[in-house]
Amino acid sequence: MLTNREAQILGAIIEEYVESAEPIASGTLVDKYSLDCSPATVRNIMAKLEEMNLLRQPHTSAGRVPTEEGFRLYVQQFLIPKKTSHARVPLTQARAQVSDPRDIVREMAKCLVRLSGETVFSSLDEGWNYYAGISKLFEKPEFSNVDTLRELSLAVDKFDDVMGEVFERVERDINVWIGRENPFGERMSTMLVKYQLPNGKIGILGLVGPLRMDYERNIRLLREAKELLDE
Repeated sequence: MLTNREAQILGAIIEEYVESAEPIASGTLVDKYSLDCSPATVRNIMAKLEEMNLLRQPHTSAGRVPTEEGFRLYVQQFLIPKKTSHARVPLTQARAQVSDPRDIVREMAKCLVRLSGETVFSSLDEGWNYYAGISKLFEKPEFSNVDTLRELSLAVDKFDDVMGEVFERVERDINVWIGRENPFGERMSTMLVKYQLPNGKIGILGLVGPLRMDYERNIRLLREAKELLDE
């Protein structure tokens, strides 16, 4: 169990890393978050979080970055997504543009790509699968790594198979699968939710991105999209 100070520092490191994709130093946290402690105290806490496998220190840097376990703890225990956002209007417009079930899902997915900057995928229980925004992943620094690119290519190749495998596992609240839990690849995170269209057809909607994705924003976006699809 983390103390309040440890949780505060872990959360701050994750927020900074999501924005910068760079290791976070103690001085950055003290300055930006007005912490009532010294950089030395922050470094000690960061070292403890590293011992707990919540942070790691790249050998080329004095800063730390979150581990898979750090992201998972953050999502499960500390993350409180906002109720509403500016995304409601464009999502509502995307939902209203078309009436065919496939077109509704397709337009919603395209809108989510624009709002999230992630790859978005969806499926309907009639065996129809769709994805958009693969190019968004290639824009992220994590995907300049050859191994990560290879993993992404394999995920695209087996997309239909994975969708078939996970369809029944997805629940009606947001499912977040991080790293090794993620059927699309252990260097990425996936969040999915199940929805039901007014005509009774059931589908899943999801986002795929790096471990460094903005979980708070993306969970909020998926919840808003699900509410609109369920109407």
